[in-house]
Amino acid sequence: MQRFAPSRRMAMAGIEDRPGRAGAASVARGRREEQDEERDDDDRVRVDKWLWAARFFKTRGLAAEAIEGGKVEVNGERAKRARALQVGDRLRVRMGPYEHHLVVRALSTRRGPAVEAQALYEETEESRKAREAVAAQMRAMQSNFTWDKPSKRDRRAIDRLKGRE
Repeated sequence: MQRFAPSRRMAMAGIEDRPGRAGAASVARGRREEQDEERDDDDRVRVDKWLWAARFFKTRGLAAEAIEGGKVEVNGERAKRARALQVGDRLRVRMGPYEHHLVVRALSTRRGPAVEAQALYEETEESRKAREAVAAQMRAMQSNFTWDKPSKRDRRAIDRLKGRE
């Protein structure tokens, strides 16, 4: 067992060794508490954290990639991942063929159930209609497109088109 000088043991326990003066441990603890108070700023949250908490992306890393790829705009400007969101900000998030236009209603850094995540934002009516139209268009394209293995006759026609015959 390692033994420390009385003042060292007292500092590790958070006890001041000299009355009237703060020990190093209590000064460091005070600084940490001040930093925590600054971080607990509930009126602002990073964009990547908010997108993850609102369940637009499965991981914060994917949210960060989308932001860096220019797929997320905040109030009409391209966002950076550390940008602080506030209640009332307008977001545009592009995911594949779909585009979401959102208004931030609440802030959260915790990823909760889907019901809580949906309470964090409100999607505009135009955005919802546009997404439904794109989804209907995609379904129509899939139903019209069927792919089968070409028959011998089809292969010969393809060869004629490509000039191989």
